[in-house]
Amino acid sequence: MLCTSGQMGYSRVWLFVRIGVEVLEQKGMDVKCVVVMFDTLNRRHLPGYGCDWVKAPNFERLAEKSVQFNQSYVCSMPCMPARRDFHTARPNFLHRSWGPLEPFDDSVPEMLKEAGVYTHLCTDHYHYFEDGGGTYHNRYRSYEFNRGQEGDLWKGVVKGEVEGPEGYAGRGPGSGVYERQNWVNRGYQHEESDWPVAKTFRHGMAFIETNWAEDDWCLTIETFDPHEPFYSCDRYKEAYAEHYEGYRGPFFDWPEYDRVKEGDEAVAHLRYEYASLVSMCDAKLGEVLDTFDRYELWEDTMLVVWTDHGFMLGERDMWAKCWMPFYDEVARTPFYVWDPRCGKKGEVRESLVQPAIDLGPTLLRYFGVEGTKDMLGKDLAEVIENDEVVREAGIFGMHGGHVNVTDGRYVYMRGAAESTNQPLYNYTLMPTHMRGFVGCDVLGEAELVTGFGFMKGCKVLKLAAKGWEHPGVSEQERGTMLFDLAKDAGQEVNIKDEAVESRMVDCLIELMREAEAPSEQYERLGLNNKKTQPID
Repeated sequence: MLCTSGQMGYSRVWLFVRIGVEVLEQKGMDVKCVVVMFDTLNRRHLPGYGCDWVKAPNFERLAEKSVQFNQSYVCSMPCMPARRDFHTARPNFLHRSWGPLEPFDDSVPEMLKEAGVYTHLCTDHYHYFEDGGGTYHNRYRSYEFNRGQEGDLWKGVVKGEVEGPEGYAGRGPGSGVYERQNWVNRGYQHEESDWPVAKTFRHGMAFIETNWAEDDWCLTIETFDPHEPFYSCDRYKEAYAEHYEGYRGPFFDWPEYDRVKEGDEAVAHLRYEYASLVSMCDAKLGEVLDTFDRYELWEDTMLVVWTDHGFMLGERDMWAKCWMPFYDEVARTPFYVWDPRCGKKGEVRESLVQPAIDLGPTLLRYFGVEGTKDMLGKDLAEVIENDEVVREAGIFGMHGGHVNVTDGRYVYMRGAAESTNQPLYNYTLMPTHMRGFVGCDVLGEAELVTGFGFMKGCKVLKLAAKGWEHPGVSEQERGTMLFDLAKDAGQEVNIKDEAVESRMVDCLIELMREAEAPSEQYERLGLNNKKTQPID
């Protein structure tokens, strides 16, 4: 295979994993894991990834205690697609957009649960409890949900205006239902202990304190922060007091998903608001590290810290994510793992990994559970130990957007062949959007079709879909682009190199075939005339 030949043979992987588990058992150690997931954590604002001004000492401490990955990329985007990747260990953005887990999906937390591993989720990620995410949390053995992030439909204020600070810039309470709800929610967050992120980590620490001496459990602590709005306690802003004391612009902590329209002072301010929230997240991470120290969990407990994607903080005159091509600010992510089987720490790994699809197989085999044939992610055990290559390229993107591939040096962004960005369909048995049902106009035109191999014989709805479009994206950015990160880390120059592009196209097609991409995706991307044809 052109792009996946780095995968180790099955027997070697299984032997390595069983030896690892047996080593822990022979030492009288339990087998357990803590997964910490942040949302929208930008690697360029972390020490260890090149940032020297954001105050995040616990991320530095984490790097000393674990293996840090330098070539970590997203897969499906954004929030819920990334989480579906984690559960299923396979890309899903080629078949549908944002949505719940499907009845035919394999779920890693559920597989662990069924194998006797106690899985517990502590989260404040409110998208789990909307129409487009309502099947994820019940895959765990138990869960705790903390209310109040962003536009979570939490506290009710029926009458009267809900106002933000005077002169507010960005997404204020008059912008829509969820912006208004955000300001209602903030009215119930007075002390740091009221913040959803504080509750989430507090409950996670309570789980560890209750169960640290037990065996076979996997705890996930997942917070919406540092997702926008970048709302943090004042004490974390004190670390950047010089900026806040000198700032004279409007209150601004929640940008539009658009081109930057604000001035330089506001752009700098928003970055400090983000940094303050990162510092708050860092303090909560410190609670995890302190708990590992207190109960000597480093001896027998895996620790994973990851995120779903990054964020544009004014770079390229862009705010946010998703509407633009997935430049490295969004696509390349921070990722850390402590594995007690090999005990490697304070080291950096350069092998290409994709945590969203790789964590599932890694966790399954850590607990001695075999993945399913439909899982395409890689067990990272030997990457963690010795930086062994497990993939030569990785595919990533969002339904209806560019389909991207990287080999760690080059990033190839394949745009739609036609301005219509068609044909494009969703394949699903769960016809919902992020916050509502798919409309009857679309459902009325739906076809019931034979599903793909990973859909386990189910027939599914084939629903007409629209590609992602935004007026802020330039004509060049809507097209196909190729970047050489070795010479152009900032992805400023769209290079023309036929040999490299041909190789990257081959990688892209191979990975699309492996993921059973629908035939119309090849047509949409203008790939039907290439030498490698899609599977019928």
